[in-house]
Amino acid sequence: MTSLLKRSAARLHPDERDRGSMSLFFALTAVALLMVMGLLVDGGGALNAANRATSAAQEAARAAGQQLDVAQAVEGSAITLDPDAAVAAAQDYLAAVGLQGSAEITDDGRSLTVNVRDSYTTYFAQFVGVGTISVTGTATAHLQTQAGG
Repeated sequence: MTSLLKRSAARLHPDERDRGSMSLFFALTAVALLMVMGLLVDGGGALNAANRATSAAQEAARAAGQQLDVAQAVEGSAITLDPDAAVAAAQDYLAAVGLQGSAEITDDGRSLTVNVRDSYTTYFAQFVGVGTISVTGTATAHLQTQAGG
């Protein structure tokens, strides 16, 4: 059987012996291009989702930072955040933009940190078993009680 193949290959014109040799190259190149395209699309989408989470955390921290403890401020004893109102304002903002997260008051009521969780649904990475990419965003707001302070 092998001698039959050798004889038939010998009868082929030299240009015909190479027929089909580029198919493997093009198949591998196409797969590599799809992988690079997947990295670009899904990587860019994940970065965009992370930026969105960070922006939402910053805006939620700004909204929460406006919730002062009025009683202490009027008395002149301290300028601090109202913990319940600040956390509620941050949660309300996150709910309005469709994200989930947490808010924590620190530094004796003078700082607030907001952490936001989001996810990006992949397009190309689904073919290798990665359906979503989790992203987070964090922002901190500090009360300023004097210029430059």
